[in-house]
Amino acid sequence: MRLAAVLLLGALTVAPAHGQTPSPARLQVVAREYSLALSRQQIPAGPVVVELVNLGMDPHDLRLQRIGGKRVYRIAETDPGGRGELDTRLLAGRYRVWCAIADHKMRGMRATLRVVTPKRA
Repeated sequence: MRLAAVLLLGALTVAPAHGQTPSPARLQVVAREYSLALSRQQIPAGPVVVELVNLGMDPHDLRLQRIGGKRVYRIAETDPGGRGELDTRLLAGRYRVWCAIADHKMRGMRATLRVVTPKRA
């Protein structure tokens, strides 16, 4: 019973108090030849953890860039069966997401992510 209570308390999400940093949004991107699958199509702006999971047979990396923006966010080349992670902050907007290795983007390893302004409580 005690373990169940600990697990339940660990699963609760508490909204941050005024002035505190919210917990990061999480996005998982699964790479295969030749596709990217996002765990969700939309996340809130602010802190975010993006995880690249390579379930393909070739190495893959990940790039994100806000449409109209200049900064390119990167997860380094990840071997088959491997994982990479990016811990950052994203502004609201639409982002291009792609694999930058060879011709992978052209072959279909691309997606669009919406980052939206969080609603105030």
